[in-house]
Amino acid sequence: MTTAPSEDEPTRRIAVLEEHVAHQARAIEELSDQLAEQWKLVGQMRDKLDRLTERFLSLEEQALEAPPVTRPPHY
Repeated sequence: MTTAPSEDEPTRRIAVLEEHVAHQARAIEELSDQLAEQWKLVGQMRDKLDRLTERFLSLEEQALEAPPVTRPPHY
């Protein structure tokens, strides 16, 4: 024998679903905030990498410059 669902069964199920939706909405918002923060950090790191790359290339160019050709003192 099956029992008929009580009248507040649909209300209870809706409340449970609403609770799940609220938790999921909060989780999505937290993840979105974390993702935005990560993109900000990635941008900062990319800028720093660009500056370091420019500095390295500049130092590399300076190191590759040939010293001026001079006569040794015994000439």
